[in-house]
Amino acid sequence: MHIAMIGTGYVGLVSGACFSEFGVTVVCVDKDAAKIDKINRGEMPIFEPGLADLVASNMRAERLRFTTDLKAAVAGAIAVFIAVGTPSRRGDGYADLSYVYEAAREIAAAITGYTVVVTKSTVPVGTGDEVERIVRDLRPDVEIDVVSNPEFLREGSAIGDFMRPDRVVIGTESERARAVMRQLYRVLYLIETPIVFTSRPTAEMIKYAANAFLAMKITFINEVADLCEKVGADVHDVARGIGLDGRIGRKFLHPGPGFGGSCFPKDTLALIRTAQQAGAPLRIIETVQTVNSERKQRMAEKIVAACGGSVAGLTIGVLGLTFKPNTDDMRDSPSLVIIPALQAAGAAIRAFDPEGMTEAARLLSEVAWCRDAYDAMDGADALVVLTEWNEFRALNVERMRALLRKPLVIDLRNIYNPADMVAAGFDYASVGRPATATKG
Repeated sequence: MHIAMIGTGYVGLVSGACFSEFGVTVVCVDKDAAKIDKINRGEMPIFEPGLADLVASNMRAERLRFTTDLKAAVAGAIAVFIAVGTPSRRGDGYADLSYVYEAAREIAAAITGYTVVVTKSTVPVGTGDEVERIVRDLRPDVEIDVVSNPEFLREGSAIGDFMRPDRVVIGTESERARAVMRQLYRVLYLIETPIVFTSRPTAEMIKYAANAFLAMKITFINEVADLCEKVGADVHDVARGIGLDGRIGRKFLHPGPGFGGSCFPKDTLALIRTAQQAGAPLRIIETVQTVNSERKQRMAEKIVAACGGSVAGLTIGVLGLTFKPNTDDMRDSPSLVIIPALQAAGAAIRAFDPEGMTEAARLLSEVAWCRDAYDAMDGADALVVLTEWNEFRALNVERMRALLRKPLVIDLRNIYNPADMVAAGFDYASVGRPATATKG
């Protein structure tokens, strides 16, 4: 089978590489010639564990190609995937669908026979209808079906999520299109992956509802963590106690400085706007969006409080800048709120992130960029953990204490055991746990 993937951002690049691993012939298209040149040289535009090797092996096998020539890529493809960005629109928060519709117009001009046009981008309900209208109006001479096939890829584990997903959602009522999609996902059928066939609007809704629910779980446990601090409870024990209930589940119940990334912030906002426009407002999700935005500023205030009420003239070491580990993605990262807030309060910042510093340097100013974690804490009055990279979990505590001007650690990801840190001579603050707790 021959398919085309329009867009080589996170979703398009990972999806294209994984489909080629399934044995499908894939041509990935992007207008950015410099990006395509880099990929063809083996340089990935994003950091994702295992992606470079996956791309290289399938390029060698001639199952995966990258080009700027959309017309050539689409000609003869049985399916064309739209995997372009849908950022929040400036001013009102709706999903900006201009790239999706532009791709639809270009696809319409290039198709040569029956084609399944698949929206892989995260799009509001009704987008598929507009994509279909665009293509049919421009090419009434060609048979098409438009399918919704949302992605559920977590940055840092995207390849595993594609190869061994919890489910695949396919929105179409065309049996011909279903047959094409079944063939594309045949490898997953063989390992009994649930394939959920729905109407197109339902598939579009599933994606937004899933992300909104996960964002809600994160926000819930963050607020519970605040309460735990007030009443002397341990939020991790609370999370385990409720997460073992099969109706609740254990995932996404880890407290922290608020969610960020490419999906949750923009998708919750887009869903809120869609619901308001439809006359069925989602009050819970509106609150999630508000609370999460406020939390990042509150975490800056928590750091200031841990430093005695003022950071003026202090140097703060920061470990982690990306919104989560195993990615270089800085989009809506808590660090983009917390670091400027500390700087505004008079602090100097020394920071280190294993993968995110190049992008962070474009977004943050007057930060001393450090070569490793120990360099970031050298001479600092306090150390703040913002991202839970594994390499930060096993740092030498004696060396940490010797490098820090003051033995103060504010751990916003709870990667250390409070009792161990206190025993090692640190003043230690974390999220949702008593400082003298005996469990981590």
